[in-house]
Amino acid sequence: MKKRSRNLKILVATLIPALLFGSVNLQPVSAQIPSTFIDKWTVNDTTAPPVLDTGSVKSTSNALMGYGGIRVHIAGSKNRMDGALLRGFGLTFDGIDTFTSTRSVVIDGVAVKRNLKLNQASNWGRFFDTFTNTTKQTIQVDVAFGGQLGYNTGKNQSAVASTSSGDTLINNEDSWVSFYTPSEGTGSASNNGPSATTIGTAGFDGSLDRTGNFLRNPFANKLAESGDEANHYGFVYKLVIPPNQTRSLAHFVVTGLSEVKAPSKDEPVPAARSQVSLVEATVAELAKSPEFSGLSTREICSLANYNPLAVPGFSASECGAANQSPLPGAASNPVVTPSIETTSLYDVNGKTITEMLSDMKTGKTTAQQITKAYLDRIAAYDQGPLGLNSVITVASDAMKQAREADEARSKGDKRPLLGIPILVKDIIDTKDMPTTGGSKLFKDYTPTKDAWQVAKLREAGAIILGKANLAEFAFDGHFSKSYFGPVWNAFDPSRSPIGSSGGSAVAVASNFAAAALGTQTGDSLWGPSGAASLVSLRGTDGMQSTDGTMPLTVVQDYTGLIARSLSDLALLLEATAVGSPNDPLDDVADGHRPSNWSSYLQADSLKGKVIGVPASAFNDPFGTTGTSDALRAQFKHFVAAGATIKEISDPPAAPARTFAGDTYYEGWRQWIESHPDNPYKKVEEIISSTYTGSGPMTKEALKAFQDYRANYRNLLENWMDDQGADVVLFPTELSDIHLNDSIQPSFGRRDPQSSASGVPTVIFPAGVNDHGQPIGFQLQGKAFSDADLLGYAYAFELRANGHVETTITPRLGLSTSVAALTDIKGNWAAQYISDLVAKGVMKGTSADKFSPNSKVTRGMFVTILGQLEKIGTADRVTGFKDVNEKSYYAPYIKWATNAGIVNGMGNGKFDPNHELSRQDAAVILNKYLKHKGLLPATTTGDTVFTDAAKVSPYAREAVTHMQGMGIMNGKANGLFAPADGILRSEVTKMITVVMDLSV
Repeated sequence: MKKRSRNLKILVATLIPALLFGSVNLQPVSAQIPSTFIDKWTVNDTTAPPVLDTGSVKSTSNALMGYGGIRVHIAGSKNRMDGALLRGFGLTFDGIDTFTSTRSVVIDGVAVKRNLKLNQASNWGRFFDTFTNTTKQTIQVDVAFGGQLGYNTGKNQSAVASTSSGDTLINNEDSWVSFYTPSEGTGSASNNGPSATTIGTAGFDGSLDRTGNFLRNPFANKLAESGDEANHYGFVYKLVIPPNQTRSLAHFVVTGLSEVKAPSKDEPVPAARSQVSLVEATVAELAKSPEFSGLSTREICSLANYNPLAVPGFSASECGAANQSPLPGAASNPVVTPSIETTSLYDVNGKTITEMLSDMKTGKTTAQQITKAYLDRIAAYDQGPLGLNSVITVASDAMKQAREADEARSKGDKRPLLGIPILVKDIIDTKDMPTTGGSKLFKDYTPTKDAWQVAKLREAGAIILGKANLAEFAFDGHFSKSYFGPVWNAFDPSRSPIGSSGGSAVAVASNFAAAALGTQTGDSLWGPSGAASLVSLRGTDGMQSTDGTMPLTVVQDYTGLIARSLSDLALLLEATAVGSPNDPLDDVADGHRPSNWSSYLQADSLKGKVIGVPASAFNDPFGTTGTSDALRAQFKHFVAAGATIKEISDPPAAPARTFAGDTYYEGWRQWIESHPDNPYKKVEEIISSTYTGSGPMTKEALKAFQDYRANYRNLLENWMDDQGADVVLFPTELSDIHLNDSIQPSFGRRDPQSSASGVPTVIFPAGVNDHGQPIGFQLQGKAFSDADLLGYAYAFELRANGHVETTITPRLGLSTSVAALTDIKGNWAAQYISDLVAKGVMKGTSADKFSPNSKVTRGMFVTILGQLEKIGTADRVTGFKDVNEKSYYAPYIKWATNAGIVNGMGNGKFDPNHELSRQDAAVILNKYLKHKGLLPATTTGDTVFTDAAKVSPYAREAVTHMQGMGIMNGKANGLFAPADGILRSEVTKMITVVMDLSV
């Protein structure tokens, strides 16, 4: 795959810029290792995808696995980023050795900036972080600095090697601490590169307050002494910051090389303890004589964790009153969590599709209100540097789609998903939005037609709301990071959402859409769904078509759905689990697709069934037990539903492969063939310009791959029969999920066999683990038992109520101007009214009334158009005898008459209080559109109203235009009623459509 990023190499202290990731290579100081070896630090800045922008670091020696991040906590804060891994600093690289914030991240009035300076010669980096109080009150800020230095797998478990005190206990009496990953026990060679971190002046009041668990709220949880969580080190400080002042923290981080692996094939393995000793010697010197060159006197004086009296060569007397004002630029270009209200009267939080369909049917809400609620939530919680970033593109016509759905329902349309907003993973074709694959390569590519399942969703009446973010080209099952930035976890904005369909899952869990399309080649449906307390189905091969989906592994790829409930999933499958005539790979499921998925959702579906639990299925590779214990505690609900839980052997090994060829290459070859309009003609242009693989697969190889998978399915079926199991139970995540800046693996993972073989699995939530993280199950069955699996999961769902809602994206407050109106709820035009009132285009008739059924006068209508145009109010002399210059409508009448939009009534009068008829409203609006250049070149046809003959000759063309453009409709009885007065509610719809035309 092509890389569009940067690499900076340092060879013998010479900087050689090239392009690959936002990273800097640090030269080791070991005399044993030739200076040509490069240890690369990847700094999470803004210069290259995935733009984590945390300032934390990963290194090639695995000394750092997402380390150097910061969290900030302010007591009583309700900010969703309080305590979270901070990001959004706009960190930029100067091309030499320094990364600097271009923005301040503000949490409850505390502005945070970062600076990272790297010393290539001595293999260390200096983190300088400032915290500026922009409020008028003194604030106590808890700050945690740290991250991940190991895994509880194999020989990757980290440990404290030493501290400045000579022991392994980290406290305020220490100025530094070193870490390593012992390969054979205490004191043995470090498996990964060792590292060391300075803490500050030993024993200084402003230095270390305590250590914490950087993975899981370091302010409330102590650093674990063993297990996986012991790898996540947090150094916690307490800062008391007076108003309009800055305090700062400095940390030096040193890394070394592995002591069990050769840096390269031409270099020796470093001796045991040699690299640990080197980093300790370096960090000890930095603690004794901190390298503060480049920092100003005021910056050094602002340090909270260093005693200026103990800084060699620096006189504390220089500080004087330096701390009495903020550091220059410390609060510049602030980034804050946006405060956004909604104009929708309908709360979508936690609503299922079935609930929303019922509410639309009964008139409790409309597709427009549902869609607007989702759009407002995306704007509030998903967008910007601090957003969850689950949505790449929002459909520009989303509200138009919603209007059309409402109008269709009013005319008796009963399509099963009418008016339901759904997102599409941005690897699946949409004809009206770009399909990028999360890659810069396709950022401007819009296919000419929808993917098969997208088309079926539209046919069922769904609104295609936008495109969901993902792991670039679905390459990553642990993170969802793309050219458009990373997706962040819906339940914890510091963690990974899992990959690759992370955007789809996070968006649904965060109530940004009712459901979403995703894909799976490995874990990309079950991983993100499990992490977000959602449901999904990786069906039997061919159950749902991949037609129109960018490939990862041909044949094995699966395009599926992520939803909030099993009932929702069944409705979606009834619309989408349909064979595509253009997809030969889905033919295997012909004759096996249920016609009514919902009919399988029965409370007694599990009665008499045997659920097999493979011997090692619930054993976390990280060695934790909190999640597996919580999952096992949920087994009781299967039993309550009538099932028997039975321990069985682990699944058989996959059969020997009987096919050859590059499934990735072949997938792209087929995709290019079916997308002749795409920008690339050769597979190598997409996957690698230096590709040296086996190339396309033959028809025989493709058939052999499909046969292999069919044989694997048979092998699993025989295993289940031998074990006496009707269905097999697997977990989703088996551990707490790691932070989003860490490395693979991001969670304790044991895959079922569904992706590798093509047997079906249904994914469903099972509550939370001991730390409050969502957990879930997978029920795996025999080929084409898909619908039965949904029924089994449904029986569990009824008893367990395993779904949980996130609390970090709560219900939005209703716009104040809309909330004041007491007479619009339940009105068909409620969303039109809400949006126009919030935008100031229309106002209520009183403080608490809009009067939607009141008639509109000529003066009112012209005023609305003038406010839409934001016309100035200074010129108020109209020349009409009956228009008082002090009246609210005077300047708008002046503008409209000058523009030729409206005329007087004769006798020198305008008659502003005259009730406006429907046909006259059409005439005025037609002239307005002509004035704006928005009229179509030709009309769409004659009016079809039964009273068309009653439309006055002067108004017929205008009425035809208004009808053809969707601006005005007739009455329910088929009449246009040209002479009737037009209502304020009707005007809101007209103006909204006109605003869409202007856009």
